Amino acid sequence: MMTPTTQNKTTYTKAESWKIFDAIYLRYDLLNTILSMGYHKNWRDKILAMAPQRSNLKVLDLATGTADVLITLTKNNTNIIQGIGIDLSENMLKLGREKIKNLNLGNKISLQKGDATQLSFLNDEFDFATMSFGIRNVENPILTLKEIYRVLKTDGRAVILEFSLPSNIVMKIFYLLYLKIFVPTVGGLISGDFKAYFYLNRTIEKFPYGEMFNRMMRQCGFKNVTATPLLFGVATIYCAEKTL
Repeated sequence: MMTPTTQNKTTYTKAESWKIFDAIYLRYDLLNTILSMGYHKNWRDKILAMAPQRSNLKVLDLATGTADVLITLTKNNTNIIQGIGIDLSENMLKLGREKIKNLNLGNKISLQKGDATQLSFLNDEFDFATMSFGIRNVENPILTLKEIYRVLKTDGRAVILEFSLPSNIVMKIFYLLYLKIFVPTVGGLISGDFKAYFYLNRTIEKFPYGEMFNRMMRQCGFKNVTATPLLFGVATIYCAEKTL
């Protein structure tokens, strides 16, 4: 586990946000469960329910982290024949590969280091693309959305899960207090990196959500864009399609 002394001297920027996850990887899954109060599992099930209803699906998961989304998809959807996850954090990928090996899913899932703004895949390669709690951390979200659109097949679908802010003013106040006080305190104590969790809560407050994010997706060519708030709006799941 990393020591607070070295990590707390780091100033994180979006271009190097992957370094956060390289630093906190040992406690990432535990903190995910604690800070989401276990709801992240339910949210992954919602992504699963949005997969295209056809056979021989090829899935791309961006900012895959420790591969929980890909594991949920491939274990529970027999239509998925291949899943590829990319992430810039090699430490997170290392944990993901261990999970995949332990679950005997290596024949269906592969993980590789990669940048969501510069995908190495061909045009029209995937049926389904997912990204959970990662797009707010990329330096250029529009470029990422354009890359997702490029690698999707016609009739392919993109599902993006990201934090947002509740529309109810009382809930919003409580949630902002949660982000500003509880998240960095608990995250810092357990991971040893307080600055990482201060950075993460700031990105949540500043990132466009709801109709603003819908417009970004449409700007990149997506059609049938929908935004569904989750848990009073603390997160939103976006679904969009690449159509002719």
